[in-house]
Amino acid sequence: MRLGVLDVGSNTVHLLVVDAHPGACPLPAHSHKAELRLAQLLDDDGAIGPDGVDQLVSVVQEALQAAEDKGVEELLPFATSAVREARNADDVLARVRTETGVELQVLTGEEEARHTFLAARRWFGWSAGKLLVLDIGGGSLEVAYGIDEEPDAAVSLPLGAGRLTSGWLPGDPPSPDAVRALRRHVRTEIARTVGEFSRIGSPDHVVATSKTFKQLARIAGAARSAEGPYVQRELKRESLEAWVPRLAGMTEAERAELPGVSEGRANQLLAGALVAEGAMDLFGVERVEICPWALREGVILRRLDHMESA
Repeated sequence: MRLGVLDVGSNTVHLLVVDAHPGACPLPAHSHKAELRLAQLLDDDGAIGPDGVDQLVSVVQEALQAAEDKGVEELLPFATSAVREARNADDVLARVRTETGVELQVLTGEEEARHTFLAARRWFGWSAGKLLVLDIGGGSLEVAYGIDEEPDAAVSLPLGAGRLTSGWLPGDPPSPDAVRALRRHVRTEIARTVGEFSRIGSPDHVVATSKTFKQLARIAGAARSAEGPYVQRELKRESLEAWVPRLAGMTEAERAELPGVSEGRANQLLAGALVAEGAMDLFGVERVEICPWALREGVILRRLDHMESA
């Protein structure tokens, strides 16, 4: 069957269409994206303003049309931290439902981590052993660890690249004091969770998902996305530590000139790098392998599992 997953995230609204059936690898058929940056459209009270809601309704309608055009049989719509944490989340969801007919499922942070972990487990398989999975989104950082398909520990921290950029890094480039303050904040937040994971033991394999990690790996020398998903890509902590001060001294326009960095994500790259560096350092990780699958694929795999057991 042809499935569509509609991901209303903190940065983008992304429709991924796949051809899938239980027991088979989902095959991408179409991708439709709209840069919305909901996390940056929150007002001082933490609500998504009228203009932001109008834009959201519009892009959901566009995604629905794209899904219809591509013959999607079932749509799996969900929203993550930007909608989850908005003060007027219920009103936003009601408006989307009324005007588009789409019932967005709001995932908790832990559900995000668990779905992403499932995707990574299926991609790397059982031979990867105990997995530690890191995922940096626009609004949050997810960390999950385990030996099975369900992680033994999963947490979500408010350390998304978009959220931190808008809240901590004014200026282009930001001042050294602002960068240091954000670095302290990131490491303090991550350090609170490290003990929960260290008690379980050391991972056999550490993987990272998300656009942020992919871009950081690319500027550090990893293969281009055009070379396909099956090329191994990794990011070494040593390389990342060398890049952080360079990114801190660059303007947004200069970051956008780096290989693999999109213009829309260039402003968030420094904050994302500080989170990645902090996570790798505090969890004692020397290198991560980039996983092509993440949250969207995890949602699809979970749906296929339910179909198979029905």
